[in-house]
Amino acid sequence: MSGKRRRFGGGFKAGVALEALRGQRTINEIASTHGVHPHQVTAWKKQAQEGLPQVMEDGRTKEGRDAEALTDRLYQEIGQLKVELDWVKKTFGLSQR
Repeated sequence: MSGKRRRFGGGFKAGVALEALRGQRTINEIASTHGVHPHQVTAWKKQAQEGLPQVMEDGRTKEGRDAEALTDRLYQEIGQLKVELDWVKKTFGLSQR
């Protein structure tokens, strides 16, 4: 055993996964070429397949939903603060403007 764990960057993993997704060579050939275990190549391929729908998702719709949720939350907070301000004015007899 080597004693030190090898770490691979995202670019390397993506390249190996794409090569596995192409299917032009076997998993064992790809693993031996890149010096990794075939199970690791299979795991990276699976991660790539599962992550692709998220990568290809339309970002505009997600941004729109996030902005709408923020707007709704802010309007709710404004309403809450208005109710509290009205209560304070009523309780302490301050004039309503």
